[in-house]
Amino acid sequence: MSRLFEAPARLVFAAFTQPELLVRWYGAQGWRLVGCDVDLRVGGRWRFESQGPDGTRMAQAGVYRQIDPPHRLVFTELFDDQSYPGETLVCHEFTELAGRTTVTTTLLYATAEGRDTVLRYPMTRGIGQSFTRLAELLRSTTTTTRGEHQ
Repeated sequence: MSRLFEAPARLVFAAFTQPELLVRWYGAQGWRLVGCDVDLRVGGRWRFESQGPDGTRMAQAGVYRQIDPPHRLVFTELFDDQSYPGETLVCHEFTELAGRTTVTTTLLYATAEGRDTVLRYPMTRGIGQSFTRLAELLRSTTTTTRGEHQ
């Protein structure tokens, strides 16, 4: 999957790794992060807890494997109520050209069965909605000279 964002890679990378930004865009329409823990270091853990419009909760977590800001982020992912076997390896590549950044995401499932199960879900629609929220956030976010996001 890939998506172009109208923002520099350092800001897009920050949106994928800083809880104060993640809670502002992560999740499909109607979903929001109600818990967001990030220990951004190789071997560090992350955990997101989302709540849907009907109150349904979903949690996922993993371990950071590679962190190369603002170019690459690799981590494992496992849902609390996972319906397919094994951890997924997620790789985000951030490629900037003239102040615009393409995020290319590769998902490697533990098994072909797991991949096929996920492909039957409305995952593409949900990620698309989430990335639309991210694009809106990036348009409205500025970074101060001290690196703080507003």
